[in-house]
Amino acid sequence: MNDAMQTIIKKAEILIEALPYMQKFAGRTVVIKYGGNAMINAELKHTVMDDIILLKYIGLNPVVVHGGGPEISKMLEQLNIKSSFVNGLRVTDEATMEVAQMVLVGKTNKEIVSMLNLKGAKAIGFCGIDGGLIECEKLTQDVDGGEADLGYVGRITRINSKVLELVSKDEYIPVVAPIGVGRDGHSFNINADTAAAAIAGALKAEKLILLTDVDGVKLSPDDAEAVPVLTAARVHELIGQKVINKGMIPKALSCLEALDAGVSRASIIDGRVPHCVLLEIFTNRGVGTMIVNDERP
Repeated sequence: MNDAMQTIIKKAEILIEALPYMQKFAGRTVVIKYGGNAMINAELKHTVMDDIILLKYIGLNPVVVHGGGPEISKMLEQLNIKSSFVNGLRVTDEATMEVAQMVLVGKTNKEIVSMLNLKGAKAIGFCGIDGGLIECEKLTQDVDGGEADLGYVGRITRINSKVLELVSKDEYIPVVAPIGVGRDGHSFNINADTAAAAIAGALKAEKLILLTDVDGVKLSPDDAEAVPVLTAARVHELIGQKVINKGMIPKALSCLEALDAGVSRASIIDGRVPHCVLLEIFTNRGVGTMIVNDERP
């Protein structure tokens, strides 16, 4: 048997490994938070878009929720507006809110929609203001429950998921910018991980995937690999021990919120790995840390 034939057989074996996962996820909703280096690196942009389109064509219902922190920071710097963060959340005053909405809704969202459409998909862009998709109020507490004033940072009170259900279960891929709306009509900046978790919960998604710039959750910075699976109880312990800290806190809490809302599993994966979304869904090992309610093999 020559090398060319062995290569073809290897590809067939990969497809067979993916088959049970295709069967399991067929017709199910998967919410993907798109962010980190995968939004900056040109090659990774294309591989993530290809992954999302493939999911749609083989029968899954992907919903994309995107971040855009680096682009917001870049624009704020150009406008000489200072940025500051508390536990991974951007402090958002009036000027910062205007910039965030402009960048996320007017630029980043449309770029993602355009790229998906150019590759043959049918994508539609939304933000939380459209149809009152993401209703929120001012966030007044930090992750420890203490008082905090982060400006126009929103706490989600309701997801009006009907429009996303209609769109995603048809032939379209919804792409959501994490800008919410308050009762007075004012816009609020929402952490993209938090928004993705709330949307996944409202849609009763089979899986939530958060793309990041690290391997996943590590018990020590010196560990070679991330922990492949963590229970919700263990995540609470690691947050209390400050093993999970800084920007990983809102990601981990978002996964827990999604599980509490009925999502089957949530994963924090390494968006720097080409085709990370496909590897996470359709292979036995995955490429990050999966968080589940109960221990499993």
